[in-house]
Amino acid sequence: MDFGAIRQLEDEFQIATYKKMGIAVERGLGSWIWTSEGEKYLDLYGGHAVCATGHSHPHVVNAIKDQANKVLFYSNLVYSELRGRAAEKLVSIAPPSLTKAFFCNSGTEANENAMRMARMTTGRGKIVSFSGGFHGRTADSISATFLGKYREIGKPNVPGHVEAEFGNIDSVRTLIDEETAGIVVEPIQSMAGVREAPPEFFKELRDLCDETGAVLIFDEVQTGIGRTGNWFFAGSEFAADVAPDIITLAKSLGSGIPVGACLVNERAASAIKENDLGTTFGGGMIAMAAVLATLEAIEMNGMISNASIFEQYLRDSLSTVSEVAEIRGKGCLLGIEFQDKCAPVHSRLLEKKIITGTSSDPKVLRLLPPLSTRIEEIELLINELRTN
Repeated sequence: MDFGAIRQLEDEFQIATYKKMGIAVERGLGSWIWTSEGEKYLDLYGGHAVCATGHSHPHVVNAIKDQANKVLFYSNLVYSELRGRAAEKLVSIAPPSLTKAFFCNSGTEANENAMRMARMTTGRGKIVSFSGGFHGRTADSISATFLGKYREIGKPNVPGHVEAEFGNIDSVRTLIDEETAGIVVEPIQSMAGVREAPPEFFKELRDLCDETGAVLIFDEVQTGIGRTGNWFFAGSEFAADVAPDIITLAKSLGSGIPVGACLVNERAASAIKENDLGTTFGGGMIAMAAVLATLEAIEMNGMISNASIFEQYLRDSLSTVSEVAEIRGKGCLLGIEFQDKCAPVHSRLLEKKIITGTSSDPKVLRLLPPLSTRIEEIELLINELRTN
């Protein structure tokens, strides 16, 4: 089917979501996709930070195929060796204090459940989140989102959500009290334009939570699973080695298979009883095969160190490009801030068959490529930015 027919089919039968690029993806491999028209594109957006291992990594594909030939699905009503192994592997790479995993289907579900666990742990109701943070589109998650129009879309909002200024610990101190169940923070605010906070900020958040009994939640839906050059932002030097009480994950976790997770410490886990949390599809066998294979592929192919190499090479290569004002972010979650609006650059790159992303900051172009992206592939982007 040609592109025109595909576009007509979707437009006729699907409710509008995002403004789409004028291509239909047919297949992918590594950092590349091919369209219905046979054109080849360099994908430095990764399906919005999802394809961490690259498109159709053979180890992940084979694991999914093998599992599909055994059983596609059974719920958490039964035990599963594969689910146990996936949970064990995920816990083994997390900060040591995080000892339990809860699987769901998406990032917004992970954040919903994390906030619910915070309330169950503390017996309190208030959630502090930050200007510029994005946590999802379901009720609690969008109510914790203070970015552009999103919170308005979610009205009526869940009560008890309050907004602090990202990176400003004094603004948090004025809000946190004996009614605060938790603080949820996106360590790098991707959609807001790849905004960052200093390591001391996360240490101060940890201290405030320890003083007040509030639960600290790191929303690592985008920063997790190797994207910042560490398995997690939590526990890294970027967070002053701080471990939160809960980490939420999705996107890169399953290499494209829908899956989310919460990693939880003993304090929060001990507050959860049977039937407090539930999910039909969370922890399903295909998703667990994808999780385990994703983590194995990242290890086998040295992708975490490659993410750091990607970042440094890009920073060095663009340091003399006058149109570039700043490069933000870590690893394979980067924002290139231009002196002027980035929309023309985004469009020009797409014409050159290079896929990138924009953000709520009109000057910031986002890169969320596979962790396996090679230097010669980055060079294609760099050459385009140098010559225009």
